[in-house]
Amino acid sequence: MAKYIEMIRVRFLMMLAYRTNYYSGILIYSINIGAYYFLWNAIYGGKESIEGMSVTQMTTYVAVSWMARAFYFNNIDREIAQEIKEGKVAVEFIRPYHYLFMKMMQALGEGIFRFAFFSVPGMVIVALIFQITFSVNLSTWLYFGVAIVFSFIINTQINLLTGVLTFFFFNNDGLIQAKRVVIDLFSGLLIPISFFPMWAQHVMGFFPFQAISYIPSMIFTQSFVGQEIVKAILFQGVWAIVLIIPIQILWLLAKKQLIVQGG
Repeated sequence: MAKYIEMIRVRFLMMLAYRTNYYSGILIYSINIGAYYFLWNAIYGGKESIEGMSVTQMTTYVAVSWMARAFYFNNIDREIAQEIKEGKVAVEFIRPYHYLFMKMMQALGEGIFRFAFFSVPGMVIVALIFQITFSVNLSTWLYFGVAIVFSFIINTQINLLTGVLTFFFFNNDGLIQAKRVVIDLFSGLLIPISFFPMWAQHVMGFFPFQAISYIPSMIFTQSFVGQEIVKAILFQGVWAIVLIIPIQILWLLAKKQLIVQGG
């Protein structure tokens, strides 16, 4: 594990070298949160709650969703696709580590950096501007911590799947972009899943997307309580295990038909 831990450290230091980009990112995310804050205030229009969520809970939900995104978001699918197209992945195959696990550790290093220098200070700034509530219940914070770790794992696994598909499509830029749109919409980042029609909620229950943003945000806002939290985290855990299967299958198939473009 020493070499993988070193990869986390190296990626963290690499991100630290370009930290100015993330300071500007705090401003951009704050603007996004502000836009959604005024949008949802207009939608509520004086109502005390919609679908069991008060306007304060909704504001907190939006802020937490975007700041959590800073932690679980990564571009390893684009990195994998680029390395495949440039032929660099052939060299990675002969190095003494598992290529996909190495990419996951790099994403973790980036996520730790984003959490420390983006999510935490960004949440403090947003809390000073907008009306956001923080739970004083330690168990809520612990459950949220577990949920956000699963969010990172599941989002990274989906990125690994998308990246590995480049072995078969050779150019999957369109698929990567479509994947990002699907995750932002169906993970609950833009609209809470509980606001969708019942038939849509039922359909999305068969996919892992809500495990990325919706579940951690609902736990943080205390919209999930008791057994709802347990079921939600169990849902995340099951998907984190299930997604390993297609990743391994595609990886085995990909290695058998590796074609290095350009010679």
